[in-house]
Amino acid sequence: MTHSNYFKEFIRYTFLNILGMLALSFYILADTFFIARGIGINGLTALNLAIPVYSLINGCGLMLGMGGAIKYAIYKSRNDTFRQNAVFTNSIYMAIIPVLIFVLCGIFLPGAIARLLGADEATWAMTRTYLRVILLFSPAFILSNILNAFVRNDGDPKLAMLATTTGCLSNVLFDFIFIFPLQMGILGAVLATGFAPVINMAILSAHFRKGKNQFHLISLKPDLKLTASTSMLGFPSLITELSSGIVIIVFNFVILNLQCTVGHDTVINDYAAFMPTVNISGEVTIGEGVYVGTGAKIINQLEIGKNTIVGAGAVVAKTLPADCTAVGVPAKPIKY
Repeated sequence: MTHSNYFKEFIRYTFLNILGMLALSFYILADTFFIARGIGINGLTALNLAIPVYSLINGCGLMLGMGGAIKYAIYKSRNDTFRQNAVFTNSIYMAIIPVLIFVLCGIFLPGAIARLLGADEATWAMTRTYLRVILLFSPAFILSNILNAFVRNDGDPKLAMLATTTGCLSNVLFDFIFIFPLQMGILGAVLATGFAPVINMAILSAHFRKGKNQFHLISLKPDLKLTASTSMLGFPSLITELSSGIVIIVFNFVILNLQCTVGHDTVINDYAAFMPTVNISGEVTIGEGVYVGTGAKIINQLEIGKNTIVGAGAVVAKTLPADCTAVGVPAKPIKY
């Protein structure tokens, strides 16, 4: 291969991979939108609480897939057929342990995990449902990540991109069908997500049906040394995926620890700040730069003017003007 051909191959693989990632981003956005519109705030909260578990499952699949596929590409360049097949077979062996853990957690522990992630009485049932299904679909997620990476490095990045894109778009389609016409709620949303890797693998199977694959399962005992080297190569992919899940967990607990209640049709303008245990009833308009102290309560159908400070424990029962400080029960302006 000339340097020019290497560059063209690099551009081809990179471009197709970017297309697949764009499709993934689109499906995540659409998934969130459909859940928010069709199920409501509790459904969106359940999704947000469960996403870190999905990140862990996806991260394990990426670690095994990316690490194994890199090792496979090295052996393929050396025309070492036995080691090509050995690394693929060992990657499948490696997948068995996390798959068993995830499936058992899905059967026996989805409720406990939902509580651990911060679900309350309003969101626990939906979070448990989402976690149970996503954990039971973990074999499909992990295997599709492995196959996608191996097919890409086996000289077919176009098929890998097509599989990723089609799986993501099918998720969007099933989201709409299950949530709106069929009214399946959060179960429909998570089933749509679970079907995506199954469709992904169905498309990837064309690589095998056409006889293009240069890797196969062979009779081989698990190789711990190969497992270690493969895991090290794929570990950055796991960390990248886990980092987003960890950020979401931290964000969720920061929000949950505030324990604020915001009622329906409330408008909150920029730079407003709420301290813990604030309770805002419905149809309230909070102006720009408003500060509401710990434990304050704001009764419905009123307005808090911009840059106003509501003291801790105050009960606001009527509209407050801009640029004032209000304290007491009921809250009265003491400073303009």
